[in-house]
Amino acid sequence: MPITHQAAVQTYLDYLKFQKRYSRHTIISYENDLSAFFSCLDKDFGEMPVTDIRPAYIRTWLAQLKESGISSKSINRKISSLRSFFKYQLKQGLLAVSPMATIISPKSGKRLPQFVDKKDIQTLFDHVEFPDTWEGKTDRLVLELLYNTGMRKAELIQLQESQVDTGNAAIKVLGKGNKERIIPVSPDLLNAVSSYIREKRSVEPLPDNQVLLVNARGKRLDPRQVYTTVKKYLSLVTTIEKRSPHILRHSFATHLTNNGADLNAVKELLGHASLAATQVYTHNTIEKLKDIHKKAHPKA
Repeated sequence: MPITHQAAVQTYLDYLKFQKRYSRHTIISYENDLSAFFSCLDKDFGEMPVTDIRPAYIRTWLAQLKESGISSKSINRKISSLRSFFKYQLKQGLLAVSPMATIISPKSGKRLPQFVDKKDIQTLFDHVEFPDTWEGKTDRLVLELLYNTGMRKAELIQLQESQVDTGNAAIKVLGKGNKERIIPVSPDLLNAVSSYIREKRSVEPLPDNQVLLVNARGKRLDPRQVYTTVKKYLSLVTTIEKRSPHILRHSFATHLTNNGADLNAVKELLGHASLAATQVYTHNTIEKLKDIHKKAHPKA
């Protein structure tokens, strides 16, 4: 009996969760993409087993996405989700040929990651006044950790006190796929973290001492709260369009590469699975060199 797409999708999601150990956020993204595809399939062609899906059905869905105004980047992500799903079906012996074999991804223009200029980062930490409250102290440490380590927002929120290794001046970060990486940190940041932990003991009600960063109620920070904090303070020092926690990650990586850091080292610090994801930061370095050349060379 042919396997239904509902069963195939659930088996695939379980594989991502229990074997690939993908994050909840990543699994939800795959689930949403697959649900959207199969909803379209059922509506336009009727419910069918996975073995009956043809490339023409997939092209119909992709055409509808394009007509609705969805960007090429988003469409490519959905194509990637389908490729991965059908690759798994091949691996399980449920398909002989993937219907994605003849699907071509649309070209999307590469955009350089935005970042905060070094002088603006310096202004943020040297001249912006943070309130002398628990909220103010937490906000400052959030910004310091994001910029000094390049960690993701989710990694920051989940960061535990035990992951701060004062003896080796490092922070152990649990990233995507539960992969651990070690990020060296400065003595100043370690002192700030230690001071925060000491003061946290006096927060009422008693906080969760396993989690490093907590709000005034002693609870783990909310993702929206972290985003709002970063946007609020970056708005004081920069005019760049995006002012999210991920921009501080971009700034961390860009400043490292601009100062000659080895690309493989930056890859490890960011927790990227492949060097291709890190190479985008070399483009920022090239753009900086072009700008220097244009301003300094008489024939530029």
